[in-house]
Amino acid sequence: MNMGIFSRFADIVNSNINAILDKAEDPEKMVRLIIQEMEDTLVEVRSTSARTLAEKKELSRRVEQLNQEVIDWQQKAELALTKDREDLARAALVEKKKVSDAAFAVEKELAHVDEHITKLQHEVGQLQDKLADAKSRQKAIILRQRSAESRLEVKKALDTSKVDDALTRFERYEQKIDGLESQVEAYDLGKKSLADEIAQLQASEGVSDELAQLKAKMANKTK
Repeated sequence: MNMGIFSRFADIVNSNINAILDKAEDPEKMVRLIIQEMEDTLVEVRSTSARTLAEKKELSRRVEQLNQEVIDWQQKAELALTKDREDLARAALVEKKKVSDAAFAVEKELAHVDEHITKLQHEVGQLQDKLADAKSRQKAIILRQRSAESRLEVKKALDTSKVDDALTRFERYEQKIDGLESQVEAYDLGKKSLADEIAQLQASEGVSDELAQLKAKMANKTK
């Protein structure tokens, strides 16, 4: 397997991705490297599996061939005996023993290959799960990093003098509007509306009536 973040399959399967990312200066870059290493390793493991499966097929064919040869030598030995050729029968059984031993050795090798294939299949499953987990974490890390960068940009913007300048200009605009409103109020000061003038006439009429009543009362007292 390629040298890099990990050097062996076991390093990947047994690794603690969280611990690695916590120590990383750039978690997004690190998780990309981890995923790349996992994908490269997965390709290599699958390639090894393919070669092992091909080897299994070849060994299976070899076992079948040897077992057939065992049968053939057995039949030859039996034929030799029927012809009273014990010497040939013995020689045939010797060959049968050699072929049988060879078949047994190949079968042991085949069993070892089967065990290796089972292990590889298990490793592929583990690595696929680990890879899926890493890709899921990659999405979360990217979202967190982009969110953090956005918040940082906002904070930087708020800390600049541009915001203070904008607030100062806004306050000046408010003061200017206050001045204009004061001018409008001063312009209208002293001017009476129609309602004001009518109310004033009504008040004046009430005072005149009260004055007339007071004069009448005073005149009655002097009589």
